[in-house]
Parts: sequence; C-alpha cells; structure tokens
Amino acid sequence: MRSLLPEVGYQGLTLEAVAAHAGTTKPAIRRRWPSQKHLVVDAITEHVGSTPTPDTGCTHCDLVAGIDTLRRTMTGPLLTLTLPPLVADLRNDDVLRNRFFDRFFNPRRQTTARAIERGIERGDVREDVDVELLLDMLAATMTYRLLFGHQPIAPGLSEEIVDVVMRGAATPQWAKQH
Repeated sequence: MRSLLPEVGYQGLTLEAVAAHAGTTKPAIRRRWPSQKHLVVDAITEHVGSTPTPDTGCTHCDLVAGIDTLRRTMTGPLLTLTLPPLVADLRNDDVLRNRFFDRFFNPRRQTTARAIERGIERGDVREDVDVELLLDMLAATMTYRLLFGHQPIAPGLSEEIVDVVMRGAATPQWAKQH
C-alpha cells in the first residue's frame, strides 16, 4: 500500500486498488479499515515508525535526532503527497482525527516530550517551560514546510530548529556549555 500511494496519490487511492495491489478483496480490506483515509493513517504511521527520541545524555543531541527522524520521513513522496490532503480531511471526521492522533501524532510527540523532561531534569531546559508549546515549536517548521512547500526540508534543518528553540528555552547553565 505504501508503494501504491505515491503512484495514485491520496485522492486517487481506492479500497479496490488497495485490494488488487495486495492480492485480496475489498471486504477483507474493509474489515480492517473503514475507509481509505484510515488506511492512509496506518500506512504513514508504519512509514514514520515509532522510534523513540533517544536518550544519549545530551538534550540537544536527543532533540536533533528525534526531529531529524521526522525530517527524513517528511522528505519522501509518501508524506509529501498524503499528509496535506489528509490533514484537511481530519477537520471534518472525528474518528479519523482520533485515529491520526492516537497512531501517528501522539506517539512521536510523547517520546519527544520525555526527551524534554529529561532535559529539565538535567538542568538543560528551564523547569517552567511549557512542554506542549516547545513540542509544537520543534515540529512546526517541518510540518509547515511540508504543507506549504515554500522552503526545502533540507539536511541540517533539524539542528537549526533545535538550536533556535533551545537558545530560547535553555538555562544559563546550558547556554554556557554551548
């Protein structure tokens, strides 16, 4: 299915095409996914994976590594072609939105939140930082560039993002070390 999406695009994907591509039947596909949109959520979730943001002992390094996994997946055709129209569909479909958040959005976000919390414990990130805002700031550039295509999602961008965010959220102790 992940190979089919770049060929036909999000709007061109049908359960019939998925069944034919997988060598099964549409009813078999329907038993697992109520629509092609739900199937797409699972396909991009599988593509992005659930590799946790690492714990290397270095907050900056952990965040760069975590954000870079997002950068790498957002440069391929699967997310480039599917995420923008899927995001539009989330607005009017609560079941789809919940599936997207439960399977795709929240798992990665939670692992990065843990990296920020470890940074707070180490004294690298201010204790009073709004973790949710910091998470949004870390992922926003990649998402914005994917959705609008106005700037490239280039190698090195992950480090730039983390540097900018950390310099605004870092303790004086962290700033002295970097």
